[in-house]
Amino acid sequence: MRALVVPHRIAVAALVGAAALLAACTSASQTTGGSTPAAQSAAPAASTSTPAPSTPVSATSSSTSSSNGGGGGGGGVTKCTTSALKGAVNTAAAGAAAGSIYYPLDLTNTSGSTCTVFGYPGVSFVTGPSGTLLGRAASRNPAKPAATVTLAPGQVAHATLQVAQAGNYDPAQCKPVTAHWLRIYPPDQTVPLYVRFKTQACSARLPHSIGSQLSVTVFRPGTS
Repeated sequence: MRALVVPHRIAVAALVGAAALLAACTSASQTTGGSTPAAQSAAPAASTSTPAPSTPVSATSSSTSSSNGGGGGGGGVTKCTTSALKGAVNTAAAGAAAGSIYYPLDLTNTSGSTCTVFGYPGVSFVTGPSGTLLGRAASRNPAKPAATVTLAPGQVAHATLQVAQAGNYDPAQCKPVTAHWLRIYPPDQTVPLYVRFKTQACSARLPHSIGSQLSVTVFRPGTS
């Protein structure tokens, strides 16, 4: 009978020790589980505290920026179609230098919606609306970088049109005539505008070594 008492005491002691160990593990487990949700809930707050940088806004007319809420690049604004624009050559603001005359070439948004223009127009002398080309189309003057110009209804963008005097060229190469019209393709458009413009123009295509009688810059905000 004595041999059976010792194992029984050992079993009781082992049971008590196991219960104490289980209680300690349970306490430690509850403490760790309480700190994890706090750390997980803090993670989203840290990610939203550093917003992604906004897209840089290209050059726009100042009055248009306010109409679009002051930024964001005019999301959803479409390119200006030919039907939304009116073209004009501002002869009153012309300037002369080195055998050329420089004219502001204006595009006005005549639609009821905001739209954008970007880059160069296509410009050439023609015999009339839907008429034939006179000489070469305008070359591109890279003096200014291209930038998106956003036009609210009624606003204007301008390019600078350089017209070299026909007298600068050999008459045999130039074959000068009186031009009465300009054909203007707004940027990214295949339908032209026609603007009355009277000057002496080379009806012949000048040699590439001489270039075009016409040169044009990209559009910029506002009037020149």
